[in-house]
Amino acid sequence: MTWWEAALLGLVQGLTEFLPVSSSGHLVLGQYVLGLDTEADVTFEVFVHFGTVLSILTVYWRRVGRLVTETLGALAQPSTLARSYRERDEFRLGLFILLTMIPTGLVYVLFKDALEAAFGDPRLVCGMLLVTGVLLLLTLLRKNPDGPLTPLKALVIGVAQSAAMIPGISRSGATICTALYQNVRPGLAADFSFLMLLPVVLGATLLKALELAGSPVVVDLVPLAVGTLVAYASGVAAIRLMIDFVKRGKLQYFAYYCFLVGGLGLWLI
Repeated sequence: MTWWEAALLGLVQGLTEFLPVSSSGHLVLGQYVLGLDTEADVTFEVFVHFGTVLSILTVYWRRVGRLVTETLGALAQPSTLARSYRERDEFRLGLFILLTMIPTGLVYVLFKDALEAAFGDPRLVCGMLLVTGVLLLLTLLRKNPDGPLTPLKALVIGVAQSAAMIPGISRSGATICTALYQNVRPGLAADFSFLMLLPVVLGATLLKALELAGSPVVVDLVPLAVGTLVAYASGVAAIRLMIDFVKRGKLQYFAYYCFLVGGLGLWLI
């Protein structure tokens, strides 16, 4: 992979990670168009995801700081956990994020090889983009959601995130839509979707880094660095744009895009 190919794919990743059109699906299709080995480039895909994590930290750094501080503070005093859950919004949100990791972790452990193999199947990606489009259109049935998050809602959103491990299923789309279906307020749905990505991608990046450290294969760091930086910069812009679309209830526009790309891909590939 050349540096300009890495920059192009990093741009695709940064924009599509937060816009509900499947970043992993676009990376697979982009790698297919560029003639790259999609299965071998799972490492690149993980690192550009890390770039988007940096985007989240940039936009939400104050809130992430409160999440970490309040969660660690509450866990340090087990006798006051019940009161902290009732009174501390950020601690409660932190627990909800931990809940989403349960189904996500189970699916990754049980289906890791099959999920990574899916990155080599661009036709599967196109089919899953059509599924993403349907998920986005269904939000039109939920008018003016205005409810809070609950433990059960968070767990269901975690299941949606697990399904989004399949390339072509948008992670942000699946999680935000699932929250909206459950009557979660749009702004809260978007914030939760972005914040719950942090531990997942940080963990995946750490695991991949450990694999690379113990591997005799030489990895070209320049494309990884370029792709990560471009993904970071474009991700910051995409987060802010997506929050605006969710609050205005305009997710159906992204559905039409998914139908277009998925349909053309099935026709041409």
